[in-house]
Amino acid sequence: MNLSDTFICELLPSPQKNFSMKNQRFLSKYSLSVIIPLAIIISISIGWTTKQKIFDPLPSWNDGPAKTAIKDFVHATTEKSSSKYVTPEDRIATFDQDGTLWVEHPLYNQLMYCFDRVPDLVKAKPELKEVEPFKTVMSGDREAISKLTMPDLEKIAGYTLSGMSEDQFASQVKDWLGKAKDPRWKKPYTDLIYQPMLEVMKYLRENGYKTYIVTGGGQDFVRVYSNQTYGVPPEQVVGSVGETEYVYDTAAGTSALIKIPKMLLNDDKGGKPQGIQMVIGKRPYAAFGNTAGDQQMLEYTTTGGGARLGMLVLHDDATREYAYGPAQGLPDSKIGTFSQDLYDLAKTRGWIVISMKNDWKTIFPN
Repeated sequence: MNLSDTFICELLPSPQKNFSMKNQRFLSKYSLSVIIPLAIIISISIGWTTKQKIFDPLPSWNDGPAKTAIKDFVHATTEKSSSKYVTPEDRIATFDQDGTLWVEHPLYNQLMYCFDRVPDLVKAKPELKEVEPFKTVMSGDREAISKLTMPDLEKIAGYTLSGMSEDQFASQVKDWLGKAKDPRWKKPYTDLIYQPMLEVMKYLRENGYKTYIVTGGGQDFVRVYSNQTYGVPPEQVVGSVGETEYVYDTAAGTSALIKIPKMLLNDDKGGKPQGIQMVIGKRPYAAFGNTAGDQQMLEYTTTGGGARLGMLVLHDDATREYAYGPAQGLPDSKIGTFSQDLYDLAKTRGWIVISMKNDWKTIFPN
């Protein structure tokens, strides 16, 4: 009896072990043709089951309350047997951008774009060379630039974000993004996105959610790169919007929308729920932010019925990114302020505070 004969015999019930050698050999040949494919199927099945058990949709997150809250929310709202089940057409999740999806220090990236546009603006309008705050920007004095007031920044934005068609603006932003680099990491701004948040967005989309960016930044600005960077199509970006003027060139037979320096919607604080209603038309079931500017969006989201998820990113990792608050004794900041009052409110309202230092295994892709 060869090895295969012995193997088959050992598999047989004890009465069958008394078969004659001839019968055993016949059974051996017959059984091998059945058992080997069966063994392969079982092996594949076990491998698949193991793979399913170890699959983690959020590999860049450390185990803890934040990761658990996300997974529990998705399960509760997508499992049909759940009392908190949400129909696919109502699965909406909103994300702030600056400080929630990508780096916002030392200055909002759109403002960096505006600063870089000032030389071209002054070249086109030389009279602005000696006018503040353009004079300060042209000086290149970083200390002086850092002291510019909010009205100064608004003036710079008003001039550099208007006066062109929407198509021209999109082309200028795309060109800038292809050249500009963050002063600290020397990488394109669109590389400095948070891997853990990308995973959350992907996880939600895989479970039937539509992910929207709801930002205080310019809507037209973010729409240029949102799809390539976050997988969020332009029509799912809600942001601050300036007015436009429609013009038609009769001779050329062309039309355009020209951006003018007048605010239509400031998509910050109470403006965020307004923007959500204007563009989305539905109350989200999940909302993610990082400052008091996102408070009203989280309130609007989590005061709806059923399962709701509100989360705030706390920047507390000075080594891998930045640390600022002043919540929890962190350094104060004019950019992306996360106050202790907001931190305490989050605890009261049941919003999850994400610790960048403790909850994220890694910050950036690659």
